[in-house]
Amino acid sequence: QVQLVESGGGLVQAGDSLRLSCVASGRTFSSYAMGWFRQAPGKERAFVAAIGQTGGFTSYANSVKGRSTISRDNAKNTMYLQMNSLKPEDTAVYYCAADPDRAAVSYRSPYWGQGTQVTVSS
Repeated sequence: QVQLVESGGGLVQAGDSLRLSCVASGRTFSSYAMGWFRQAPGKERAFVAAIGQTGGFTSYANSVKGRSTISRDNAKNTMYLQMNSLKPEDTAVYYCAADPDRAAVSYRSPYWGQGTQVTVSS
């Protein structure tokens, strides 16, 4: 069983930056593919970014590419999402996901956090 806890969300203005964190329980964090998804009001959950077990592989949604950086510190069991130049359309609940069985996270990944709210005002 893996428990994921997100933090770092908040209310910011357009153009600001935020760094989200996701701390995972367990001793095998380095073996999990990790990633971020988000869900805006009235919309389905959407992929944001993914990172492989060692951090060598990363992938981004077009909506955040060039503005966001995903990273992980396996010694701290923590994954990050640095988001810059935030836009009102980035407003959503951000969830981290972990997958011990696949090379990359997906909507079918078995472990999810409770989410952290990001609100970007114009």
